[in-house]
Amino acid sequence: MSEPNRAFPEPDRSGQLPEAADGNEEPPTGPRRILIAFYSIFALAATARGIVQVSTVFESAPLAYLLSLFSGVVYLAATIGLSGKRRWRRAVAWAACGTELAGVLVIGTASLIDRVAFPHDTVWSRFGSGYGYFPVLLPLLGLLWLSYSRPVGSS
Repeated sequence: MSEPNRAFPEPDRSGQLPEAADGNEEPPTGPRRILIAFYSIFALAATARGIVQVSTVFESAPLAYLLSLFSGVVYLAATIGLSGKRRWRRAVAWAACGTELAGVLVIGTASLIDRVAFPHDTVWSRFGSGYGYFPVLLPLLGLLWLSYSRPVGSS
């Protein structure tokens, strides 16, 4: 009897491949790749915008600028979480996408109700209208993908 080929692991009874033990994961494809690309762009844009605003004009709208920086960190966490298939990465992606959805809904609503508190826009102001409403659409797509791609046997 021959020894199993470790380079190509056998699927388990459910048809799922085991989690990569050596850190070698297949590159992302399809919708996951698109989500990672959008989250990467938003992570870079929001973080850079937040850093510039906090370091140059912080006193004119501290809440808005700190929220922009925070949104950049959330986008970065989502990018990291979505870029791998390990359990801890999925947990990070769930937390980041959930935080983003809550943030965009709360900040979006607050920015419409109390314009004085938000004299300058954040990424999530008015539900992301300054970014073509992608900030409200992106977490919905991320959570949908995470739900759809849930490993077999997990609840």
